[in-house]
Amino acid sequence: MEQFLSYKEIQAKCEHLNTIYEIDEEKFYEVVEHWADQETAIETKLLASFSGLLQVVSNEIVRMEDVLDMKPSCRMGCAFCCYFPIIVNEMEAKLMKKAIEEFPEDRRGRMREHLAGYYDKYGDRLEQLNGIDFAADQDFKKKYITSQVPCVMLDTKTNQCMAYEIRPIPCRTYMNYADPKVCEENNMPKETVSFEFLYEQYMGALNEFLQFLYEGGDTGFIDYPNDVYKTDYLVNWFSPKELR
Repeated sequence: MEQFLSYKEIQAKCEHLNTIYEIDEEKFYEVVEHWADQETAIETKLLASFSGLLQVVSNEIVRMEDVLDMKPSCRMGCAFCCYFPIIVNEMEAKLMKKAIEEFPEDRRGRMREHLAGYYDKYGDRLEQLNGIDFAADQDFKKKYITSQVPCVMLDTKTNQCMAYEIRPIPCRTYMNYADPKVCEENNMPKETVSFEFLYEQYMGALNEFLQFLYEGGDTGFIDYPNDVYKTDYLVNWFSPKELR
């Protein structure tokens, strides 16, 4: 029988992590430094750096899990956390869109069909959710998830992310090490762990790379630095209005 960690055990391990673990920041900057030196198109550099940094975030979480001897209880098809509000800036949204454009045609077709159906189904409810001010309302996550509107990237037929390899930092860093039932039975379970503090290293390296490109006079499809400062719900960046 599979054994899961209790809430107290998870707390103790996380507290221990704070005292013994140091994030390997060099891994983040190695990615952008590598692509800064490549003789290739700006768009290629941007997408490769973006996907590379996302992978470094995932690798860093695995390293922490190894140090603490923790194994996530998250499973494919478990999508309870895919009803949380996800906030990204416009630079991240543009990078996601451009990465999706590189998907194979059949996959892009499924994505277009999914998005059209999604906004037809949830459009009215999304307008109401946009009234929740994520910058000012401390309870915005609780209010949002209560609506049970799925993430724009979630295929509710399979309970799988349609853009899994480029899923944003909030999705990538939210983990469960307790019994999976805690997610099933609670909208915001106390047992779950967020490694979202890795966003600082991820965005720091990405921002430094954009600064480098900016000084060179070409930031490609990114309007730098303006795109860094515009934040919104992920679902709004993929609305029919934004995709036109």
